[in-house]
Amino acid sequence: MNLGLGQTIGGRYKIITQLGQGGFGTTFVAEDLHLPGNYQCVVKQLKPQSTDPLTLETARRLFETEAKVLHQLGNHEQIPQLFAYFEENQEFYLVQELIEGNDLSQELTPGKQLSEDQAISLLKDILAILDFVHQQKVIHRDINPRNLIRRRQDGKLILIDFGAVKQVSTQVAKEGRTSITVAIGTPGYRPSEQANGNPKLSSDIYAVGMVGIQALTGISPEQLPINPDTGEITWQDKASVSPELAKLLDRMVRYDFRERYPSAASALQALKDIRKVSSTTVALSAVTLPKRWMAKPKLTKPFLIKVLISVVFLGLGVVATVLIVYLIKSTNAADLYNRGQTFLELKRYEDALTAYNQAVLLRPEYPEAWKGKGDTLLELKRYKEARNAYDKAIQSQPDYWEAWMGRGNALNDLQQYKEAVNSFDVALKIKPDSLEAWDSRGRVQIKLQHYSEAIASFDKALNLQPNYAPAWYRRGWAMHNLHQYEDAVKSYDKAVAHKPDFAEAWYQRGNALINLQKYQEAVESYDKAVQFQPSYANAWYSRGSALMNLRQYEKAIASFDQAVKYNSEDSQAWYNRGWALHQLQRYEEAAKSYNKAIRFGRKFYQAWYNLGNAFYNLKRYPDAIASYNRVVEIKADHYEAWYSRGNALVNLKRYSDAIQSYEQALRYKPDYQAAKDARTQAQSQLPLTPKKPDDKTQQERSEPY
Repeated sequence: MNLGLGQTIGGRYKIITQLGQGGFGTTFVAEDLHLPGNYQCVVKQLKPQSTDPLTLETARRLFETEAKVLHQLGNHEQIPQLFAYFEENQEFYLVQELIEGNDLSQELTPGKQLSEDQAISLLKDILAILDFVHQQKVIHRDINPRNLIRRRQDGKLILIDFGAVKQVSTQVAKEGRTSITVAIGTPGYRPSEQANGNPKLSSDIYAVGMVGIQALTGISPEQLPINPDTGEITWQDKASVSPELAKLLDRMVRYDFRERYPSAASALQALKDIRKVSSTTVALSAVTLPKRWMAKPKLTKPFLIKVLISVVFLGLGVVATVLIVYLIKSTNAADLYNRGQTFLELKRYEDALTAYNQAVLLRPEYPEAWKGKGDTLLELKRYKEARNAYDKAIQSQPDYWEAWMGRGNALNDLQQYKEAVNSFDVALKIKPDSLEAWDSRGRVQIKLQHYSEAIASFDKALNLQPNYAPAWYRRGWAMHNLHQYEDAVKSYDKAVAHKPDFAEAWYQRGNALINLQKYQEAVESYDKAVQFQPSYANAWYSRGSALMNLRQYEKAIASFDQAVKYNSEDSQAWYNRGWALHQLQRYEEAAKSYNKAIRFGRKFYQAWYNLGNAFYNLKRYPDAIASYNRVVEIKADHYEAWYSRGNALVNLKRYSDAIQSYEQALRYKPDYQAAKDARTQAQSQLPLTPKKPDDKTQQERSEPY
């Protein structure tokens, strides 16, 4: 069942948008119609690999296990709550808390290496959640960056997707069914014993350890080499790491599960012990400070203090004492601020936050320190706290341009777009020639769908810097949304002129040209997009669609092949590929493509319909009828499917059934002349029924001559 926007399931959950798609299911954001205030939640729909009874039973068991575990674990603030679990039309659904934020894959990007302190902090956060899970005798079995969300409202990590869990006291597979295997876990984060169907609590420890190694090295686990003699991961030469942390991580990812930490609690304690050692030494002796952060000449502070002490002895007493304390505190606050700035530049955000907090504790009206704290909280995705910090900076210094900009960015991340625009407006009153402020203002206005105002903001930015490609691109996108496609193309042209490898601009340029029905130019634009970003699945798909409009079906198929290579679950790409094959009368291949589309979109009735047509052309009439049946189950008023179904039945000489099918087509489209003609033709094929004689005739015949 492929859920569509606006569809309601369970009698109360209205689908708003698709959130994600994986091997076991699809997740959606839905509105709970039984609760006030447009309350949103997550609906997870089971997506079995096939519909045979044994697979469905396995899938049902997995979802029941997930529901029980989510209910069991739902008290923890960093695990989504379960709201409902139900089965409808042989489909399975979980309804749970919506977590807004980005998953860790957005933070652990290829080539990006976290500092040791950042990695320790990350590991500690994950293990703290996992400790609670393990205390409930539950193994998660699929810990990886995509299943850890950084919650937007407070920056805390949330562990999601308990679809692969296993309770220690139970068995997932029943006796006599070992031939059914369910792929559990993510390659690279899944240890050998789990891959062999025998997970332990320490299997989760392995996964967390691999996340930690990925954070330190910037390398995906699957790309890390393995020592052929020991079977252990080789990684330390690819990261800057202390011997203590390296030893801990090595133990977490041992090939033999018996050599790992047995549970999250023991791994967390070992990590805390390292943290204690590292926190005792925070000296920055190895860090070269930028000149702008260097302390003033050493004679300045002692000299002033000596002068004030002399004043005390001369009898000015309390006033001078207060001045001395203030000077010492101010100087210490400045040192702490400088330390925070250094940590922020080094991306040691927790340490930076500690320094800024100490600075404002000593000097509550220290705008630079409050602003630094806001910048740090913004990096930690703790947006509400960041806004509050910027507010403190602005209270102390109302014309603090950087603080107004930071406040606007925090409000943007909080999706408080109108307030964000107001902040950028204040920043622009202070600094009217700010490219950054005009560009940020335009981006937020696009989110408000105030496209004309956004264009005006980008124009201001481009007056300041005419070669700023991102502003040209966003200006084009605003025009795109106003359906001003010619002007949009001109803006995209400017973007790629200043930044020739701007793949997204080439892609949207192609989309604008499609709307102008300039298909060949669109193809050329998509060619540029995939030239600079070969894995750009959407660009490959759109290129294929343009080629179909040009009736260049072979080239279109090749383009769709690339689209599904990079996004194998794109049902629309599979469908369009099938349609291109259909036009070439390659019906067998088309049917395979339609089946792929249906696999990733169970309610994709148009794919079912064209699958039926492919079978019809192959003279596989029973298969065609089965496909048409599926269409009208999903969309009862699909008159073309009823008509085509009737034609298939005629070929099987099932004329009465065919007539009924044609009548259904006419029910939904009374003026459907082809269906009327086909019904008449089918009726003519029915055998004539002999007329029954009336009583009088029967009586006359029974009388003797």
